[in-house]
Amino acid sequence: MRKVIILFLGLLSSGIFSLYAQENNGATITGNFQSDIQYYIEDTDIGAVAVDENVLVNSWANFAYSQGNFSAGFRYEGYMNSLLGYPNMGGINDGIGIPIKWAMFSNENLEITVGNYYEQFGNGLVFRSYEEKTLGVDNAMMGFRVKYTIAPGVYLKGIIGKQRYYWDYGPGLIRGVDGEIQFNDLISSLAESSFRFSAGGSFVSKFQEEDNPIYNLPQNVGSGAGRVNMSFKGFNLSSEYAYKINDPSPENNYIYKPGQALLVNATYSQKGFGVVLGTKWVDNMLFRSDRNASLSDLTINLMPEISRNHTYTLPAFYPYASQPVGEWGVKANVFYKIPKKSLIGGKYGTTISLYYSRVHDIERLRVSDTIPVLSPGTLGYNSDFFSIGDDLFYQDMTIEISRKWNKKFYTNISYVNLIYNYNVLRGVAGHDDVYANIGILDMTYKIKSGIAVRTEFQGLFTDQDEGNWGLGLVELTIPKWFFSVFDNWNYGNPDENDRPHYMSVGFGYVSGGNRIQLSYGKQREGVMCIGGVCRNVPASNGFMLSISSTF
Repeated sequence: MRKVIILFLGLLSSGIFSLYAQENNGATITGNFQSDIQYYIEDTDIGAVAVDENVLVNSWANFAYSQGNFSAGFRYEGYMNSLLGYPNMGGINDGIGIPIKWAMFSNENLEITVGNYYEQFGNGLVFRSYEEKTLGVDNAMMGFRVKYTIAPGVYLKGIIGKQRYYWDYGPGLIRGVDGEIQFNDLISSLAESSFRFSAGGSFVSKFQEEDNPIYNLPQNVGSGAGRVNMSFKGFNLSSEYAYKINDPSPENNYIYKPGQALLVNATYSQKGFGVVLGTKWVDNMLFRSDRNASLSDLTINLMPEISRNHTYTLPAFYPYASQPVGEWGVKANVFYKIPKKSLIGGKYGTTISLYYSRVHDIERLRVSDTIPVLSPGTLGYNSDFFSIGDDLFYQDMTIEISRKWNKKFYTNISYVNLIYNYNVLRGVAGHDDVYANIGILDMTYKIKSGIAVRTEFQGLFTDQDEGNWGLGLVELTIPKWFFSVFDNWNYGNPDENDRPHYMSVGFGYVSGGNRIQLSYGKQREGVMCIGGVCRNVPASNGFMLSISSTF
């Protein structure tokens, strides 16, 4: 592998050097760099433990070269060693090297990629290869990908390869094909129609050798999905259904039940008004290229989130993690902008947004009177399609009112009501469900061009978990610079001797494609989620330096 990397870099370098030896050849070089450096300080008051190395670093840099129909690139990564909280059991993520390298050729109808690539079929119900550095997720494929345009509006993709597993690759081989027809592009008479319609389908299979001494496990596991999308003026309706054959694993207790998933989304929008509705039903859709993997490792598919990603700190204390073993959920989001220059809307108008989501477990019935639910080596259970169980996982009701009062002053006021099934979503037992009420006031005052002050005040009130929280933030922005002071106080903790302040101060500098930020403060232990995928965040205290650049 090292020889292959050296050869790849040599070819890329020769192309780069030839770039400077020629004039006006249309070649370009682009890239980006980021380094996150943290100095840790032990703090027993918040549970921040001492680390063997006081300084830990996550860094990476991407480089891409393109000329005409050809492009190539690589990513250099260094985890020296990995920041706390990132997946790194046994130091598996620590190291320095070039895990990502690729080359691509394309012409009018054909695109071929060799090496590493990211791809998604439909909504990702049967296949999604992606990267999310914030979560430490990277399941890049290593192999081949082909995209072909058969006719205008008719597209075909084919993939084969293995998934990245830190500095190595998982044992499973993934093969897949995806096709889509956009009928308005295919049929010339429909090109100008207000009604648009497309349909697509996917098939993905994985091969992994059987290695279990107790159960007879399938070495080939196939999955398929079909999807449609329809739109007419302001309306849009999309739906996808997926099916997967039995795939016993430790996570589903080695049951032989097939998996299913259904996702439906509908939207309507016009000037000043919009509605988003959605539902999701999932039953036993765990799909990994290694049946023995866990957490976010070697996932082949991804169940899109049905809940909202809260960007404010206190509502994000209780994020929802998608449950591929089984969940049913609905969501609704309505926004309305009260017209400008009206009595209620004011000079610039006022926007009101209402959001609701609710997620339950699915209903599971015994296969027979003598076989308990989830008994290993059996079908596991019966479940009717789109069944809904009694157990509530999560509920979110949010109202936001944002308004620009004049040219200098803007506010956003939010109220959030959450119900959070702590035992299921945190994987523990014996904890009460959390019922939380959260209020947020976000204000921005523009002093003059390029200079503004933003303040946040947040309060979280609950009788469960760690009790009440209060948060205050002040942020000053001036040309190329920003400064912030932050305090998050657990003033309502039932333990009167455990009511810490999580304070933080920082500043940063931005110029062109360069950004540098330095901060000092304390981080609360918790969970971070993006798109329904989560990682644990440990308590920490210390300095954080972040440097990023693009070119």
